[in-house]
Amino acid sequence: MSEFKVAPANASAGVKLLTWVDNRFPATKLWKDHASEYYAPKNFNFWYFFGILATLVLVIQIVTGIFLVMHYKPDATLAFASVEYIMRDVPWGWLVRYMHSTGASAFFIVVYMHMFRGFLYGSYRKPRELVWIFGCAIFLCLMGEAFMGYLLPWGQMSYWGAQVIVNLFSAIPFVGPDLSLMIRGDYVVSDATLNRFFSFHVIAIPLILLGLVVAHIIALHEVGSNNPDGVEIKARKDANGIPLDGIPFHPYYTVHDLMGVVGFLILFSAVVFFAPEMGGYFLEANNFIPADSLKTPPHIAPVWYFTPFYSMLRATTDDMLVWFRIIVAVAAILALWKGRFGGLGKLLIAVGAVLVLIGIGTLKITGITALSGCDAKFWGVLVMGGSVLILFFMPWLDKSPVKSIRYRPGWHKAVYGVFVVTFMILGYLGIEPPDPLKTAISQIGTLIYFGFFLLMPWWSQMGTFKPVPDRVTFHAH
Repeated sequence: MSEFKVAPANASAGVKLLTWVDNRFPATKLWKDHASEYYAPKNFNFWYFFGILATLVLVIQIVTGIFLVMHYKPDATLAFASVEYIMRDVPWGWLVRYMHSTGASAFFIVVYMHMFRGFLYGSYRKPRELVWIFGCAIFLCLMGEAFMGYLLPWGQMSYWGAQVIVNLFSAIPFVGPDLSLMIRGDYVVSDATLNRFFSFHVIAIPLILLGLVVAHIIALHEVGSNNPDGVEIKARKDANGIPLDGIPFHPYYTVHDLMGVVGFLILFSAVVFFAPEMGGYFLEANNFIPADSLKTPPHIAPVWYFTPFYSMLRATTDDMLVWFRIIVAVAAILALWKGRFGGLGKLLIAVGAVLVLIGIGTLKITGITALSGCDAKFWGVLVMGGSVLILFFMPWLDKSPVKSIRYRPGWHKAVYGVFVVTFMILGYLGIEPPDPLKTAISQIGTLIYFGFFLLMPWWSQMGTFKPVPDRVTFHAH
């Protein structure tokens, strides 16, 4: 046990209190380790606002959620009316509800931007693989939290959206029907489903989410923050062990981040007060109609932040699976040929590719149907899930000799640009009713999306790379 610190006799009451706390809890040590003596690269730019903004939105969601739960009734016969009661009769209830609904969309906006910054500057590369994995797990939890929370207003789109998504689990071979029944708690979306989703949305997933956020920050501060140059600042330190290109997070970046926070809150407030529905993208018109199990809406679509993945689900038809086989085969060959994998890695790639190629379901080739396992619905679910899970493998898919986009070949920027545009197009198509043309575009977009990742071990090494500086490049504002 370490010796107790003793405050000077003439110390102020505040210093004495802090000393008393420090002897029992490492408050000052935590502050120094994670703020005043945590050295971050001095060349952070605009893209580094989104980490703190994600934390801010998480706090907004938790606080507004607490106030909503005070008045919400998790009962199929009362849920919709309780939301209307919050909106109309609870003092400032409309503001709390709109802050929560807008916050859900804002959360995904800042998280998507935060993840894209990681793409640009290689923040998933060694030694930050675990930081990235924790971040992807946060994203996965966030999707579950948003999906389950979307059912709680018990409107038409909430009800039928949950019905469609939960039914997708029934496509999983052998366990699918029982799994979807367990998730719903009934044979259709009902009061049992509402209670399950409420408990997960309010208690279970937030606890997991908070734990992952803490793990994400601890892992980040253990290895240090990345920067736009992709240069490790810990490699060069002065005689006192302080990075030459680092500055204390507090006060420099706490003040710096305040600018981003103020700018975000201005935009957030503008949406909350003047356009909380955002033209039907944040709050759909059908969700202002009570859920009716006997009346199906003409077009069922998830909220905008799920639509890119939903679009990939709808794009996975029998014909699409033929092309998917081709891209998997090409990716496996290039990964084995060009990828820097060990013997075990190559074996896993080869076995995985063979299983995918054999397992893909009903294929229609020149009018001949070859049955080889599962149907397109199952593979659609697998594609939708795989489009998220593949993000976890980014640290090992990117074989570029440099981290940052600044020092990669110019055409790499075009590749990232095509990826972003494709993702946005898929998001738009997921909102729209399907037709043959939109389905074909979605299929092309799905192939581009997976091609970006599966071919990354090959294309990320191509081209002429610029020399990376020994120290970070910094220009004072």
